[in-house]
Amino acid sequence: MSRVARKPVALPQGVTATVDGDTVTVKGAKGALKLPLRRGLTLVQEGQTVQVQVAQPDREALMHAGSLRAHLANFAKGVSTGYEKKLELVGVGYRAQAQGGNLNLTLGYSHPVVYVAPEGITIETPTQTEIVVKGVDRQKVGQVAAEIRAFRSPEPYKGKGVRYSGERIELKETKKK
Repeated sequence: MSRVARKPVALPQGVTATVDGDTVTVKGAKGALKLPLRRGLTLVQEGQTVQVQVAQPDREALMHAGSLRAHLANFAKGVSTGYEKKLELVGVGYRAQAQGGNLNLTLGYSHPVVYVAPEGITIETPTQTEIVVKGVDRQKVGQVAAEIRAFRSPEPYKGKGVRYSGERIELKETKKK
């Protein structure tokens, strides 16, 4: 078993994990998430910690044990504090505006781009050039941020586009005569 799988998952205050057949449900203040259990894996709960155990140490069960433990840790953090990704718009005339569950983007195209947020994700725009994606599921928050960034990813000459907050774009030098 991997080192990651051996480490127990500490559940924060107010978070519960329950096993129902072949699914694990993690509930907290911000919501609930479900995760399917693979064949050959079981969970043992002792107080506020959950340990992943392998029933039969075959190759497939050992491979998935570390992943299950990592997903449980992400779910525990997500339902207690949540996840957020920040994006920045760089470029003249690039703007973002959140309206309900939609995000309206003006990214230099001849048409506005409208992004509909999936269920469980909230999108906020503190300013016209900042986007904050929040949610309980870490994978979903990252996927939504990546999809928004893909509408106009930063170009390498001027650095214009949608970038993650703190992302450093290495600019290329222009052609010389």
